[in-house]
Amino acid sequence: MPAMLASPYMLPILMLIGSNVFMTLAWYGHLRFKAVPLMGVVLAAWGIAFVEYWLAVPGNRWGSAVYTTAQLKTIQEVITLLVFAGFSIVYLKEPLTWNYAVGFMLIAAGAYFVFRGPL
Repeated sequence: MPAMLASPYMLPILMLIGSNVFMTLAWYGHLRFKAVPLMGVVLAAWGIAFVEYWLAVPGNRWGSAVYTTAQLKTIQEVITLLVFAGFSIVYLKEPLTWNYAVGFMLIAAGAYFVFRGPL
């Protein structure tokens, strides 16, 4: 693995991206398979979420060495929105409307202030 990807700043972010891909798939992937019984999709989602936890928990633990808890949570939320937006457009074939884009931009503005530090 290249040194930049293994840096204490990048590795947690990459792990959180991976965990979000798995969690988004666990939570929303079944929506294209509405004929599958609910018990089946819940069990499948648990299996997918198990993998997600193996990425999120170490990613947050290792990330806490270089980021504050508020910064980690903010990173997680921004990643969640980006992964969800991509998943929703590509997998679920749903449009990203202007009001969603504005809402996401407001969250990104909040992330700016979390990382900016005290005024």
